[in-house]
Amino acid sequence: MSEAAYVAVDWGTSSFRLWLIDRAGKVLGERRSDEGMMAAGKVGFAAVLQSHLDAVGAAPALPVIICGMAGARQGWVEAGYVDTPAPLASVLKQAAIVPGQDRDIRILPGVAQRDRRAPDVMRGEETQLLGALGLDAAGDALVCMPGTHSKWVSVRGGTVERFATFMTGELFSAVSRETILSHAAAGADEAQDVDAFKSAVMAAFERPALTANLLFQVRSGQLLHGGTASAAREKISGTLIGLELAGGLAGEVPKTAITLVASGRLQTLYQLAFDTVAISVRTIGAEEAVRRGLSMAAAAIWSV
Repeated sequence: MSEAAYVAVDWGTSSFRLWLIDRAGKVLGERRSDEGMMAAGKVGFAAVLQSHLDAVGAAPALPVIICGMAGARQGWVEAGYVDTPAPLASVLKQAAIVPGQDRDIRILPGVAQRDRRAPDVMRGEETQLLGALGLDAAGDALVCMPGTHSKWVSVRGGTVERFATFMTGELFSAVSRETILSHAAAGADEAQDVDAFKSAVMAAFERPALTANLLFQVRSGQLLHGGTASAAREKISGTLIGLELAGGLAGEVPKTAITLVASGRLQTLYQLAFDTVAISVRTIGAEEAVRRGLSMAAAAIWSV
């Protein structure tokens, strides 16, 4: 059996993922939990990490590379930001050291866009970018990373030029659960109504200014013409994703395929949405991308 070289951790707001990795990049062990920044802040970041290191049998001197919200101001150690235009290589050079630990623990910084007309921040997604594009990426790339707060990132020659955050996932949760549309989507099963989703994507993509009206039509249409709760859920989802695509593309059709970094249901939905508006994409799994990025960071810091 190969020997572990380092530990990689993706520490989000509400989730924790850890991988024990050898020099060839092979995963020797992994851990997952809901002990994200919010939970770890109460228990203690060091204690949470150590419990998972013990569970995978990590050697006492094994270094740890972390990305995500553990490096936020409210996290374990603030890792700060690299300002745009931000070469992805600079993310690797500015990893913060966690003091007072028996092992070498580093946390990668986020990226900040300090433009007063469009201020924005990312933390964790910069590592996905590293994994999806690599350090030697030539030419231009437009990257879409769906999630609770979706990121659209313009990268040129390995440098993050600009990016924009869309609260699509959070809006979907709020709209479908906390507004009148909760009645329309109540009790929705797992069945997917592809036609409802695609028509909602196209309507919002073509007329983003009418999004608030299109959302109300989910309820009024169901009252007047019937329809399932699942169809209503898909219409809400399609409307908000269509709105995001309209904003992310800003009326321009990219010359090359968009890089979609997503997994699971989000990958399915966004792939279908891009197909609906006739935009080509190349896809890389979100987990694969973040793990690749963390491996690149470990190689740069410790030459492993």
